Amino acid sequence: MKLYTVAILGATGAVGQEMMKILEERDFPVGKLIPLASARSVGKKLTFKGQELTVQEACDEAFQGVDIVLGAASNALAKQFAPAIVKAGAVFVDNSSAFRLDPKVPLIVPEVNPEDAKNHNGIIANPNCSTIITITAVNALNKLSPIQAMTASTYQAVSGAGAGGPIELMEEVEALREGKTYEPKVFSHQIAYNLIPQIGGEQFEGYTSEEMKMQNEGRKIMHLPELKVSCTCIRVPVVRSHSISVSLRFGRHVTVEEVRQVLADAPGVKLVDDLANKQYPMPLETSDQDLVFVGRIRPDLTDDNGICLWCCGDQVRKGAATNAIQIAELLVK
Repeated sequence: MKLYTVAILGATGAVGQEMMKILEERDFPVGKLIPLASARSVGKKLTFKGQELTVQEACDEAFQGVDIVLGAASNALAKQFAPAIVKAGAVFVDNSSAFRLDPKVPLIVPEVNPEDAKNHNGIIANPNCSTIITITAVNALNKLSPIQAMTASTYQAVSGAGAGGPIELMEEVEALREGKTYEPKVFSHQIAYNLIPQIGGEQFEGYTSEEMKMQNEGRKIMHLPELKVSCTCIRVPVVRSHSISVSLRFGRHVTVEEVRQVLADAPGVKLVDDLANKQYPMPLETSDQDLVFVGRIRPDLTDDNGICLWCCGDQVRKGAATNAIQIAELLVK
């Protein structure tokens, strides 16, 4: 078996460290792993397959001899280093949003559009976390009838804001328990015992940048250019795993039984749908694994051609790190 030299750009962050863990779990054919980060993290020690690795500084020269670069850094760093990565002959699987809507860059969910990965020019984009979870959950339903419209509300865990999110939530809870005040640093408002109905800045007609990602990325991934999407993104005081309430409109009437049957066989999906026995997807059940759980399947009472469902998935794993490594697996196949 051929072994590959893999670099992780942003190796010390939450997603970068998860990438290292998943590469090991999935036995990816790594011959050499190079952890890259900013100058302030240089020299830090990380462990991969029982070996201690030293974090190196990300610079143009660092990508020489690398086969695959897994990006877990900011848009700015992705744009800065992409030319050097491509010039070095590596393939850049980028988790930032820098290249997602570039028509020359494939945007991949391996369970949905793996064939698109072949059409890369050195860069492949990893979609937004909520997009990955939602599209994994609903894409297979296109075989019943093309999805014409989707209304989604996301309930996004604090870890989606980075490693500081869970820390802030826990510190706020503790401060409130002790009757102390706490000045939010990661979030714009107190997140403990609260919901914040804004993720990202305003982008279009009162919709935030996070909300517009679902529309624009979903169209590209599912090859549904006319798909209409309305999304509301909400930060919730949950540590890990994003949840999404979805209403779908099809070109014809589809039954709940049809939907359940398709989802039971859909790749990357676990059907958990038994309301009578209180069985449905929940963040605690979906954390630290890679399937998207789908349940609460029911007819949309406002539309004869509509179906409502609820899905949950681990946004650090399937919503980011695992999806990127699944893309890398497509490359080595």
